[in-house]
Amino acid sequence: MTNLVVLAAASDPRPDDNNVVAGWVGFVVFLALVVAVVFILRSFTKQLKKVRQAQEAGVFDEEKPEESGDTSEHPSQKA
Repeated sequence: MTNLVVLAAASDPRPDDNNVVAGWVGFVVFLALVVAVVFILRSFTKQLKKVRQAQEAGVFDEEKPEESGDTSEHPSQKA
C-alpha cells in the first residue's frame, strides 16, 4: 500500500507556480455565476417594484401601533 502512494507521488510531479491556471473551465464557471447573479438581481428588482406598486394601491394593511392605541413594541409582549 505504501509503495502505491510513493509511486503515485513520484509519477505526479508538482507543477511550477507559473504553470498553474484556471483554464477555460474556470472562466466558463465564473461567467455562468456572473450571469446567474445578474438574472437574480433583475428578478429581485422586479419583485420590489411589484411590492411598491401594491403598497401604493393599498393592498397591505398598514395599521400602525399609534393608530390602534397599542403602544407596545411587539404584539408578543402583551400580558
